[in-house]
Amino acid sequence: MSRVHDALRKAETAGPPPAPSSPPGLVGPPPVVTAEARRPAFLEEIPEVEFTPSADAHLIVLGETGTAGGGPAEEFRSLRTRLNHLQTLQPIRTLVITSPGPAEGKSFTAANLAIAEAQLADNPTLVCDFDLRRPVLHSYFNLSRAPGITDYLREQATLRDIIRKIAGMNLYVIVAGEPVINPLELLNLNRSKQMIEELARHFRWVILDTPPLLYASDANLLSTLCHGTLLVVRIGVTTIESVTRAVQTLCENNLLGVVANCAHQRELYSKYAPYYTHYYQHDHEDRPVSAD
Repeated sequence: MSRVHDALRKAETAGPPPAPSSPPGLVGPPPVVTAEARRPAFLEEIPEVEFTPSADAHLIVLGETGTAGGGPAEEFRSLRTRLNHLQTLQPIRTLVITSPGPAEGKSFTAANLAIAEAQLADNPTLVCDFDLRRPVLHSYFNLSRAPGITDYLREQATLRDIIRKIAGMNLYVIVAGEPVINPLELLNLNRSKQMIEELARHFRWVILDTPPLLYASDANLLSTLCHGTLLVVRIGVTTIESVTRAVQTLCENNLLGVVANCAHQRELYSKYAPYYTHYYQHDHEDRPVSAD
């Protein structure tokens, strides 16, 4: 028994056993590869295309004078600032852009918000055309419609195959892809959810242009897969009733706000005329900001 007591006393005074030594050349635990570290390697492999927007797209070009670079651009800067501030408070990276009905400005808003975000340093931004029923983003940027989202979801292309980088910007684009008969069934695939999650690992913002809420269930489904939703309404066109119905269709309580499109410049800037005089000519005063 004395030998047992002696052994226990020695164990108590000796302390814990030494940790196993690291393999030669390795000091401490292995490094953790974060999403921020993976991002550059992935983005460097994306092919570039020139920024040659369609004249009918009304895309803003920040820093230029005239209607495209003045008031409307400032509105998208303001929207960008609010969203980026919100991103510091909540883990928001994926954003659905939709509207109650068609021709209310959702695609116009999605494309121009992405351009505004991409103007910031170290802010890689991706805009995706998830309106598989009536896609327009490929025409906005003068790109081919395929390969795109439908090709990836049908496992006929990889992510690197369908992403294009706009030269000179932090802007990336994914077009809709080949037409399909059953877009909602395709979006219901688990591969769609995995795709959005994977894109969020590589981009600071992933902006999805989606069909109108009251005309298809696609946006409703996609909103459940994303962090937030912006609802675009068109002044003088969208009714309060349609806005109410559209909000009620959303399954997730992630509506971040409402974007008012097509407001007249006199309504928006009458109080700030001295600051905007050099951006506008008198014959542009009643022109709407723009529409989808």
